[in-house]
Amino acid sequence: MKIVFMGTPAFAKAALEAIVAAGHEVVCVVTQPDRPKGRGREVCFTPVKKAALAHHIPVLAPTRIRTPEAVRQLSEYEADLFVVAAFGQILSPEILRMPPYGCINIHASLLPKYRGAAPIQRAILDGETQTGVTIMQMDEGLDTGDMLARVIVPIQPADTADSLHDKLMEAGARLVVETIPLIREGKLIPEKQKDEDSTYAHMLRKSDGKIDWDKDAQTLERLVRGLDSWPGAYTRFRGKNLKIWEAAVKSAARETTADAETEKQAGTAKSAPGTVTEVTKETIEVQTGEGILILTSVQPEGKKRMPVKDFLLGYPVKPGEYFGA
Repeated sequence: MKIVFMGTPAFAKAALEAIVAAGHEVVCVVTQPDRPKGRGREVCFTPVKKAALAHHIPVLAPTRIRTPEAVRQLSEYEADLFVVAAFGQILSPEILRMPPYGCINIHASLLPKYRGAAPIQRAILDGETQTGVTIMQMDEGLDTGDMLARVIVPIQPADTADSLHDKLMEAGARLVVETIPLIREGKLIPEKQKDEDSTYAHMLRKSDGKIDWDKDAQTLERLVRGLDSWPGAYTRFRGKNLKIWEAAVKSAARETTADAETEKQAGTAKSAPGTVTEVTKETIEVQTGEGILILTSVQPEGKKRMPVKDFLLGYPVKPGEYFGA
């Protein structure tokens, strides 16, 4: 089949590479326009554009895919199927109806759960033990189309949004290559989504990373992993932002046998959320609304990411100090 591929970031690049390697004819790639990045504001190609140029595939990068000119350009390729992965623009009904086999989307969740822009992060934040990839026949709704194929990907306790992204990226690339021939041969039975079971994963904002120390330690540990590498979980410390990159929940056994006993002897109550309760050579322990969060990797404002043991060399921290506004 003649395929038009639409995508922008690394997640989509892996799928494009897999489709090309499988021998499918990609007649055109559509991606977001080049944009300046970094301090030097150097104009950079998207990962998908770089891959397309390396394979000598024509590239379209319209500011708006729904304009008459962009629609006309797409129609000239007379593609049989459009494959979409993290493209970043909404397709018009005219485009959705254009290819004979329609448009399929590679979505990084087990639909109907986690429709929307941030399904990978939301799965970690919610404490899911598994997620996956769904190949969906696109319609005019937001990730509401019929499901064609799915694959489950377990979420490990140490997974961050970045590590889970890479697993789903590879799973999606494999799944779409397996799915395309089945679409051509008419061997797939579309499965409608149950809207009543759907959840929405909104686009992340920088403010989503702000740590609320009143929440429990388990929730905050998932926040740290779920927002790695963007926007990152952060708190205020000595008047500046401090990002938390790695953390762990202090086990209940340790807390009851050590901290509780210390409090009992001292006649003190549980510290207020955000209070530093203990500092070792390699960790900072902070009281949360429920439980203790152990910090092991941080990033001071204007500095690089570093282990807590290195952070403590320049920022001596003592029990009783406070994290937060």
